[in-house]
Amino acid sequence: MSWTVERVEGSSLDLDEVLGVYHASGLGERRPVEDTARMADMIRLANLVLVARDADGTLIGIARSVSDFSYVTYLSDIAVVRGQQRSGVGRALIDATRKQAPTAKIVLLSAPAAAEYYPHIGFTAHHSAWVLNP
Repeated sequence: MSWTVERVEGSSLDLDEVLGVYHASGLGERRPVEDTARMADMIRLANLVLVARDADGTLIGIARSVSDFSYVTYLSDIAVVRGQQRSGVGRALIDATRKQAPTAKIVLLSAPAAAEYYPHIGFTAHHSAWVLNP
């Protein structure tokens, strides 16, 4: 493993570095990355943010969640740069998220391209999720 995972305060992250991960992961296609004020709020206001950095300190992954640390953790975003996908970084970010709230279930909405990934690491589909857009 040539990377580390740690919990951070979202406000301590460099927004340009975070946006680079969103773009390089493909998740930027489904997030408001051009609205930097909104993205800054998304990172700053999430109460559980974990990052993965390579040996040089470069940000290669981020998991952004909202949690009550007891019943449910909503894993809002998990982004890993394409060059590091399928290397265990995403799984490590999910495992670290679980360790922060071990009694809470993790809920996420999958990107279409990742829908086949989650069952392989223990997630089960839930077919009664509903979304009310602004």
